[in-house]
Amino acid sequence: MRIALLGGTGDIGQGLALRWGYDSSHEILIGSRDPERARTKAEEYVTELESRGTETTIKGFENAMAADRADVVVLAVPAYHLVDTVEAIADRLDDETILVSPAVGMKRDDDGFHYNRPGAGSVAALAADAKPDDVPLVGAFHNLPAGGLADLDHDFEWDTLVFGEDEDAKGIVSDLAREIEGLRPLDVGGLANAPEVESITPLLINVASENERMHDLGVKFQ
Repeated sequence: MRIALLGGTGDIGQGLALRWGYDSSHEILIGSRDPERARTKAEEYVTELESRGTETTIKGFENAMAADRADVVVLAVPAYHLVDTVEAIADRLDDETILVSPAVGMKRDDDGFHYNRPGAGSVAALAADAKPDDVPLVGAFHNLPAGGLADLDHDFEWDTLVFGEDEDAKGIVSDLAREIEGLRPLDVGGLANAPEVESITPLLINVASENERMHDLGVKFQ
């Protein structure tokens, strides 16, 4: 399977690229608005994985070209770039492409980080409104600490909450999540539950910042 990580040069994109490159045999496509930056980062990820004895295929492209080649497209971009990114790749998507949104809207003040819920109800709802109607959207990978994800020496046991209206698409994304060692996908229903999932991320950041030895803080439901 080909997985495109749009914004794959950023923190969460790097973490997912390295983990899938390390734990699976999928082809990873790094997308960016700057194709040269995408190619440079892809080479860096390959070098890191080869240093650990892992051979994988990671290539860099401009976002639309990455999306055009992929079976699953992960929108690993900040929430404020999400709609523009979806609109820029819309003509490269079809009903056989799964769109995945891990984006969370946040704002910060003197008290810490807070969920910045958009008027549409959630960041995932913004993606749903911007995408073509026949392209399934799944929310996943919101509450993962990017640093711990990208550190391949870091072992973890985290859950990722998965939501969406298309059960087959949710199943595929859950399988992809399960391939990352230590990551467990949990189905939390449809798109209407996106705000509850997205709002966990600023809470985790605040807990991590206020407590020692909790830098790479994830969620585990027991």
